[in-house]
Amino acid sequence: MNHLLHKLATTLAGLKAYLIAFGAFGLFAIALLDSSFVPLPSSIDAAVLLLSAATPAMMPVYVLTATVGSVIGTLILYFIARRAGRRVLNRFSPQKQARVQDLINRYDMLSILVASLLPPPAPFKLFVITSGVLRMSVLRFTIAITIGRLFRFLLEGYLAARYGENAKELLTRYYPAVGISLAVLIIAAFVVRSLMRKKPEEQAQEVEVGGE
Repeated sequence: MNHLLHKLATTLAGLKAYLIAFGAFGLFAIALLDSSFVPLPSSIDAAVLLLSAATPAMMPVYVLTATVGSVIGTLILYFIARRAGRRVLNRFSPQKQARVQDLINRYDMLSILVASLLPPPAPFKLFVITSGVLRMSVLRFTIAITIGRLFRFLLEGYLAARYGENAKELLTRYYPAVGISLAVLIIAAFVVRSLMRKKPEEQAQEVEVGGE
């Protein structure tokens, strides 16, 4: 079994190396495959870093193709989960399933946006699969994934174009804190917005009660 897994990992690594040689087109394929159901070693992030560092002028193109490929890949996984139902969640523990389902039910696209920003080992694909199983709005799902992935790849591409090979070390050191901080800010903004919406409603209810 271990030999088979090692052989599979070697094959996938070779596939990724082959695709990177095709530049933006290869990056699109890597993003699509990795975001759907063919996890490739080192993920999309490493490919964005490598290509952007090698050709800084092409960085915006790499960021765009990685984002589009990732969005399409997650949509493929979303629709597979939507069609297959809850049985696709069996590979995850009941505790993780319940936690992610509760987050999506409570925060909708905000939870998907935050998950798409967080670095590994955040269970991003569990959020994607659960969104499909719960039949979350395709539009809201797509918007959240696009914003999260675009920000992530843009940051990686910018650092790679500016700092070259040192970008990977910078991201390893600082991105977890950046991703988590951004997620906290988004959640805080959402909470503040919700509270501000509630105040006029409560005041209106008080006026109605007083009028009676």
